[in-house]
Amino acid sequence: MAPGDRRGLARPVTLDLADLTRLPRRSVRVTLECAGNGRARLDPRPESQPWLVEAVGTAEWTGTPLAPLLHSAGLSDAARDVVFTGADHGVERGVEQDYQRGLPLVDALAEDVLIAYEMNSAPLPPQHGYPARLVVPGWYGMAHVKWLTRIDVITEPFTGYQNRVNYRVRVRQGEEPGEPVTRIEPRALLQPPGFPDFMTRHRFVHPGRVPLRGRAWSGWGPITGVEVSADGGDTWQEAQLGPEASGRWAWRRFSAVWDARPGDHELCVRARDATGRLQPLRTRWNVSGFVNNEVQRVPVTVLDA
Repeated sequence: MAPGDRRGLARPVTLDLADLTRLPRRSVRVTLECAGNGRARLDPRPESQPWLVEAVGTAEWTGTPLAPLLHSAGLSDAARDVVFTGADHGVERGVEQDYQRGLPLVDALAEDVLIAYEMNSAPLPPQHGYPARLVVPGWYGMAHVKWLTRIDVITEPFTGYQNRVNYRVRVRQGEEPGEPVTRIEPRALLQPPGFPDFMTRHRFVHPGRVPLRGRAWSGWGPITGVEVSADGGDTWQEAQLGPEASGRWAWRRFSAVWDARPGDHELCVRARDATGRLQPLRTRWNVSGFVNNEVQRVPVTVLDA
C-alpha cells in the first residue's frame, strides 16, 4: 500500500502488510450497511442489487489508525480530501476504473478510522478486503474501500466517478447533481416473531404476551430510543434499549412485549438517535435506491386462542 503525494503530503510512504501489523493497533466494533440496503422495497424498483433489509452486519475490525499515518507523511496545510484506491478494477456504466472513493480530510482524521487487516480476531477474508481495507465508522459501506492499494491526499475536492457520479441521491435521471451519500441514517430492524407460512413467509403467533427483539443503529449519533407499533404506525410504544457495551459504532439491542390479540396486524419499529434524527414511515424514491431507511413492516396474524 503506497500513500501517494498529490501536493497534500510532504513525502510518500510505502507500507506492506507486515509494516502495518507492526504499527499501533486499535479494535473497533462497527456496523456496516450497504447504501442500497432497502432498495428492493421501493416502487418502482431501482436497478442494481435487490437488497431488502439484509445488507448489514456488525463485526470487530482491527488495524492501525489512519490519522497518525497521514501525519507522519507530512500533511500539507492545503490538504483537502483523502483518496482511497482499491485493487478491484472494472467497467461501470461504460467507465473503466479502479474503485476509488474520496473522504474529506476532517473525516479521514477521526480517531476510529482504521486501515484494518483483521475481522473478528482473524485475518480479513478475501471477500472483506484482504489484505487490508479502510473502515470508516458511521459511513455507508461504499466508503470502506476494500483491497486497499493506495492513499492520496489532494488539495481540491475529489471528483472521481464513485463520488461525482455514483453514490448520489437523485430523484430523476439525467444531469441532476443529487445529494452525496455519506453517513448511515437511523434504522431499526425487528426479528420477525412467531413462525412463517412456508410459501409467503407471512408470520403467525399465538395470542398473549409476545416478546419482540431487534437491533438499531445510526451513523450520526448514538441510538437514544426505539419505538414499536402493532397497528402499522398509528400508535407507538417505547422499547427497552440494551446496554451500549459494544461501543459507539455498533448496533444496539432493543426489546419490547406485545399484547397480541387475534386478528391481522402490522408490526413496525423505528429508531431515533442523539442528533434528533427519526426513522421515517416512508422515504422518498430515488433513481439508485440509496438510503432507504423507512420503517420495517412485518405483517403478522395472531391466531385464535
